[in-house]
Amino acid sequence: MSPFAVKAIQLLLSLSLLIVLHELGHFIPAKLFKTRVEKFFLFFDVKFALFKKKIGDTVYGIGWLPLGGYVKISGMIDESMDKEQMAQPPQPWEFRSKPAWQRLIIMLGGVTVNIIVGFVIYMGLLYFYGRDITTNADIPEGFSVAQQFKEYGFKDGDHILKVNGEDFENVTQINKYLFLRDVSTVEVKHKEGTIETLSVPEDAGTIMFKNDVLKPFQPLRKAVIDTVAPEFPAAAAGFKNGDVVLAVNGSTIKYWHEFTENVTKNKGNENTVVVSRNGQIDTLKVTATETGQIGVQNFAKELQGKGTHLTYGLGESITGGVSYGYNILKDYVKQFKYVFTKKGATQVGGFGAIGNLFPDTWDWMSFWETTALISIILAFMNILPIPALDGGHVMFLLYEIVTGRKPNDKFMEYAQMIGFFILIALVLFANGNDIYRAIFN
Repeated sequence: MSPFAVKAIQLLLSLSLLIVLHELGHFIPAKLFKTRVEKFFLFFDVKFALFKKKIGDTVYGIGWLPLGGYVKISGMIDESMDKEQMAQPPQPWEFRSKPAWQRLIIMLGGVTVNIIVGFVIYMGLLYFYGRDITTNADIPEGFSVAQQFKEYGFKDGDHILKVNGEDFENVTQINKYLFLRDVSTVEVKHKEGTIETLSVPEDAGTIMFKNDVLKPFQPLRKAVIDTVAPEFPAAAAGFKNGDVVLAVNGSTIKYWHEFTENVTKNKGNENTVVVSRNGQIDTLKVTATETGQIGVQNFAKELQGKGTHLTYGLGESITGGVSYGYNILKDYVKQFKYVFTKKGATQVGGFGAIGNLFPDTWDWMSFWETTALISIILAFMNILPIPALDGGHVMFLLYEIVTGRKPNDKFMEYAQMIGFFILIALVLFANGNDIYRAIFN
């Protein structure tokens, strides 16, 4: 089966599961409060449904348009825009007849379920699979450091000891912490053995984003080529897998980042690269592209499998899963601010980007890990205060609870229409980005 098909199946299965559970989050409290649910659908049944069956007051079904799902609750202005029903006198089983606090619980049900599902999956992953981390012992030669962070005192070969004064065990997480967390100090052990506490600017994340340096700290890797991309300058110049880079433009090379830095700063020009191949020395000439690429890669095979595996008992899995899920949610909320920049907007993705979160081959651990992440993302996106989303309904309900005044139905209809068009525009924009990247990248 092709990688595309594997990703597509995983995406469809994951979204189907999360959509059904999300809608159950609305369905169950609605039933508990004796509110009639007219329809419960996976995917949208525009004009027709692939399957439907009425049980009691509710029609259960599967639509043909896989852009989400919905429950249609009687007496509620939603995406169905059922004006005819709303023109009738309120009935005791309708949503609009229920107290505001009950309506608020019904609307928060979907988001709540998505949060719980994400946390529970993370608990299960820790319990059944444990977790792999990278300690300083796993990268004995330390980190290579991007030039932007060398200005703050960091050096190649550094080991990370503490962040904000606390011991830092999973050292490869330093990039995420700098990008999304409030890091003020980092204690490092330099290659020569001295220990120093370095200050980090408050806007470190913004600096990383603007300079496109999202991984300023990477484990030091030997300058060994293990991938030569076809149709790139390196392939035409004669580079081979296994080549060990010894020098670039007269500069001696030991580590991979030294190789890439020398080539990048000479982008658009010819580079003289000395390599060792099967014990023989060879000199190759290659011209880097305008972006500084020649089409070679090093995926650090010498580091693969050299991590520290942690196992978790039942109690540890529960507390660890909640903590892990909470941090995932917090990090996603913090990085959301970058969406409102010109650069961030171009990186917004749709179904293609979500599908690429899954691996090329079927792996249950990766599937559940990605599903948990998507569940957390769906919870946050759904609670945004946009009419037509759960967050829009919650916003109006909180207004009603605080002021004691309920927005009139005509206002709610217009708000729902505006929100719906905003959502359609966002979906088209996100998926348009996917198409653009697929064609031009």
